[in-house]
Amino acid sequence: MTLPARVQIVEVGPRDGLQNEMAVTPVAVRTQLIELLARAGLNRIEVGSFVSEKAVPQMAGTAEVLASIRVPKGVNLSALVPNMQGFAAATAAGVGDIALFAAASESFSRKNLGCGVDESFNRFARVAAAAKDAGLAMRGYVSCALGCPYEGKVDHTRVVETAQRLLALGCYEISLADTIGVGTPVAARELIQRVAQVISVERIAVHFHDTYGQALANIFACLEHGVSVVDSSVAGLGGCPFAPGAAGNVATEDVVYMLNGCDVETGVDLGKLLDATRFICASLDRPPESKVARARLAGESLPSQRCATNSE
Repeated sequence: MTLPARVQIVEVGPRDGLQNEMAVTPVAVRTQLIELLARAGLNRIEVGSFVSEKAVPQMAGTAEVLASIRVPKGVNLSALVPNMQGFAAATAAGVGDIALFAAASESFSRKNLGCGVDESFNRFARVAAAAKDAGLAMRGYVSCALGCPYEGKVDHTRVVETAQRLLALGCYEISLADTIGVGTPVAARELIQRVAQVISVERIAVHFHDTYGQALANIFACLEHGVSVVDSSVAGLGGCPFAPGAAGNVATEDVVYMLNGCDVETGVDLGKLLDATRFICASLDRPPESKVARARLAGESLPSQRCATNSE
């Protein structure tokens, strides 16, 4: 068994996690959460998105969050940008990197972005050109990489094609997202093997939701095949507003604990990460989804009831 010596964790809780809360999390809370995550050693943090406030009201105020954050030098703060309107707002706010979110499923693209896959890439092309002119790096997501809530199983060929199109736009890294959390280790491994035939595995990241409790096993299977970048969310926050029933993202605490036990470096201090978990769970008045947090924080005065639904 061969695992990477070091794994880079991309923290998506402030965006992919909080966008699924029923209520809008205040800017001050989002800002403090990000600062606590950075203090724990996470140096790639997705802070929010510049999308329609009508469609995703939980992400309103992302510009204010960026203006308020105080993190150490070297911490990269990125945001999701779906179109030129979002790009203009993101650059005005001084975002570090931007992320593009494409789908391997036509139906999901229409639900999530309000347009088909080809039209979404027409929009992305304009954003990519502007990002290049502005000197901004771009990361790409391929959603529904292991299954779609509307179409079921997604052919690997469509995932590969979507990933290649994002790469052609100039994305430095492609995150393969199991948006509804239906993947299993064998399916995850086969997907990585297929995509790695055309894209260097060093440029592949994984993004698993834990709907069926398979996320950690899926991550481990991908690490065995050379992947060394993993998306995760503090306290296991998340879901998908356009995929009913999808559970939250794999918890950052659980990923760090597993990797620590495998002698794989992450640069993340688990104790300080749990400080961020305590903070956000108290702020949201809900217990953590993370198994590690529940075990380590047992006996502390934590919220006992969830007050918000999950959906990604």
